Amino acid sequence: MSANNAPQPVKLSLPLEYQQHLFQELRGEDELVVLARGLGLMRLVTNLLHSYDAAGNNLVIVVGAEDRENAWIGEALAEHAAISMSPKARGLTVVNTDFTSVAAREKMYARGGIYSITSRILVVDLLTTLLNPETITGVIVLHADKVIATSLEAFILRIYRQKNKVGFLKAFSDNPDPFTIGFSPLSTMMRNLFLRKASLWPRFHVTVAASLEGKKKAEVIELEVPMTDAMKEIQTAIMECVEVSIHELKKGNTGLEMEDWNLDSALLKNFDVMVRRQLDPNWHRVSWKTKQIVSDLTVLRSMLHSVLAFDSVSFLQHLDTIHAAHSPQPGSTRQNQSPWMFLDAAHTIFSTAKQRVYSSNMKPTERTSIDSLRPVLEEQPKWAVLAEILEEIDRDLYFEPAVKDDSNGTILIMCSDTSTCRQLRDFLQLMHIKSKADVTGAKKDDDEDTKASGTFMMRRRLREYLKWKREFAQVSTALFSENQKAMEGAADPRLGQGKGRVPANKRRRQRGGGATGTAPGRAANGSVVQYFEKPAEVADLETGVQPTEEEANQKPDIIADPLEDMDNFFELYEMQDLVVVHAYEGDQDEHILEEIKPRYIIMYEPDASFIRRVEVYRSSHNDRNVRVYFMFYGGSVEEQRYLASVRREKDAFTKLIKERASMTVVDTTAGNGVEDPQEAFLRTVNTRIAGGGRLAATAQPPRVVVDVREFGSSLPSLLHGRNIIIVPCMLTVGDYILSPSICIERKSINDLISSFRDGRLFNQAETMFQHYKNPMLLIEFDQNKSFTLEPFADLSGNLSSINPANMPSDLQSKLVLLTLAFPRLKIIWSSSPYQTAEIFENLKTQEEEPDPITAVRAGLDKNMRVEDQSFNLEPQEMLSAVPGVTPKNIKNLTLECENVREVANMSLSDLEPLVGKESGRQIENFFARNLIDID
Repeated sequence: MSANNAPQPVKLSLPLEYQQHLFQELRGEDELVVLARGLGLMRLVTNLLHSYDAAGNNLVIVVGAEDRENAWIGEALAEHAAISMSPKARGLTVVNTDFTSVAAREKMYARGGIYSITSRILVVDLLTTLLNPETITGVIVLHADKVIATSLEAFILRIYRQKNKVGFLKAFSDNPDPFTIGFSPLSTMMRNLFLRKASLWPRFHVTVAASLEGKKKAEVIELEVPMTDAMKEIQTAIMECVEVSIHELKKGNTGLEMEDWNLDSALLKNFDVMVRRQLDPNWHRVSWKTKQIVSDLTVLRSMLHSVLAFDSVSFLQHLDTIHAAHSPQPGSTRQNQSPWMFLDAAHTIFSTAKQRVYSSNMKPTERTSIDSLRPVLEEQPKWAVLAEILEEIDRDLYFEPAVKDDSNGTILIMCSDTSTCRQLRDFLQLMHIKSKADVTGAKKDDDEDTKASGTFMMRRRLREYLKWKREFAQVSTALFSENQKAMEGAADPRLGQGKGRVPANKRRRQRGGGATGTAPGRAANGSVVQYFEKPAEVADLETGVQPTEEEANQKPDIIADPLEDMDNFFELYEMQDLVVVHAYEGDQDEHILEEIKPRYIIMYEPDASFIRRVEVYRSSHNDRNVRVYFMFYGGSVEEQRYLASVRREKDAFTKLIKERASMTVVDTTAGNGVEDPQEAFLRTVNTRIAGGGRLAATAQPPRVVVDVREFGSSLPSLLHGRNIIIVPCMLTVGDYILSPSICIERKSINDLISSFRDGRLFNQAETMFQHYKNPMLLIEFDQNKSFTLEPFADLSGNLSSINPANMPSDLQSKLVLLTLAFPRLKIIWSSSPYQTAEIFENLKTQEEEPDPITAVRAGLDKNMRVEDQSFNLEPQEMLSAVPGVTPKNIKNLTLECENVREVANMSLSDLEPLVGKESGRQIENFFARNLIDID
């Protein structure tokens, strides 16, 4: 089919100049589009898809779409079809694991249309020619920044371009960062995508700026909210801990590239991922301290967000859980504690966090003794500002009613996550409820009585926290007591640690518990000790926050909604009376703006992409007025992250523009299977004949039969890149069949561990020996991680403990057991999928080509037809985990039953002819037991 001959749609929803220009550019040629986040990428994609859908005679494949994007595309195509009244438009069809029938997919492909297909299904359908690549009109790739050389998407594009040279190919991304990492990253990515042209559209593009900075600009009010002194103190202390941790990392790992290991980079979302990626190849060689610091950086960076987003009580509870997770176990030493817990800054974090919630009243005569605790309940500064904004909006609507327009008058509040949404919901519902209880003990004047406050909500949260802390202390004490008993019972008398001796760590913890006030003390080793208040100390505190009459009369939160008493909890409001609190959701935010049509938008937390979405929304509608309140904590990490993200995106686009200017034309035929005919013949010549005295040309190119469940890995793609024909089949025995005698079971390290745990590997090895002369076990490591078993093996085990009743726990001992049970089993160690592909190629040099039909029949009943094999993986994998289901009888179940539900509802009499009496009983009991548990 011709790639660009579809007629233009009747109407497009692309009102801005840069959108129209980019659409016409995409209709004319294949290219990679990198668009700044927030400029409407999905709207562009849906309009482009509609232009092909309206023609009615195209087969367009969408690759890389997420579930919510599929829903969005489907809705948009349906709307476009309704508006343009296109009789040939069919909309989007999502092909995933719900399509159990191969025949159904084949019929759909023959009809044409727009299909979003999961990568695992698509690559198998292309290799089996269930979907003929030559019949595809074109392919659209989303999230092109994720298409690396070993990805399934790159594999799909290689197969597509091998067989189809005229179909269109267009790729999209709104994340420029991955295109700037590595050597010539843009040209490398273009080669993976089989494209020659890159189209870059940053926010500072002339056409984009002209479209968004015209007369229809949104009114933006920027509000810099000052942090409280306690918040500043905590943030500074956390930053000090991060800085010290980075310094310790640099000092302990001098051989790595550490230019980006600084405090500014630590504010980025992927900093800990970047550090871990550099350390992974030598992870087994790095010290315990380095591993601990890498883990601590993730925790510390989350605390930087929590101190600004959480209320003071929730933040203190969060710190309690962090402290418990990083506290030493009884009997441990300083070497297995987090290094940052020994810093003075750590003491500042915990003590200041407590002072934000409650403080102590000292006895007048004895300043080191606590008389009682009183609540402080510091509120988040943004709450008061938010209440003032809402009051300002109400005043404006009353005194200066807005001109009638297409807006709904709704107030939209945007924040970072759902937990912040819940917090703001509670505050807005309770901020005008006044309690007679005076938290600070000071007398309130009339102005304070009318002012919005979070006191009511904070008192409730403090009550919940005290209850949680009391239960937490009981659990901690019980665990400590059990651990002490276990240690004393296991102590070695030769070391002088008999049952009568108290462990040294226990004595240290007792000495550290004598701190004064509510601040945590120090243990003998210098770390911060968690402070548990005494019952007498919290008596007054609990009394002070007991529910008052006003609080007791409030409606409880809805935990379960039985749809009873709906009038008490649910009401219908006009749109202009609504305050909608919503979390940022990327492209989904465009839907929110279009559906709600807000006149007022409050950005509770900054987000650069949402600002652009508001710009696009306002510029796209002449009849809608928008006022935006932009809130941020001045001098905070929140402000620095926002500025850093904007600067980072601008720098990324600048690098891309420079590389594109100097980049040579990308050869998209390299690696796509197109080769010279003479080289194709020489490749089939087998020169490894004994004696080397003659040449022999094989009758066909090399091929490998691959189990369809293996297409989640990168190995099939790498084998295909070496010009080996991949034949996907549903195999019962082995994962890769290289020849009639060579069968290979591939295991990643995690899969190897789970296979040993459930005994599956022994059964697999046994079946391989039954059907193949040379069975092999391939143990494949991740190419970016260390090539060793040390990170996975428990080296404390020893071979002397191996016996049938006491299986060894370490991985190496289990491998020894496997080789003892199967002496002829060959084990292949591979450091990466690249090396595995090379090993496979070498193993095939003097071997005959495998027969796919024979490979499929291995392990099956003789009467079972090969045509009955299905490529639907997930339901069969689920079914194989059920007790009583074996590799031999699973095929009977899949042939006779349509889905897992049908198997679950079968009786023993129905199951017995398919799987036997004993297996049928196990299957029936499994599902019956789980149904009872559910009820």
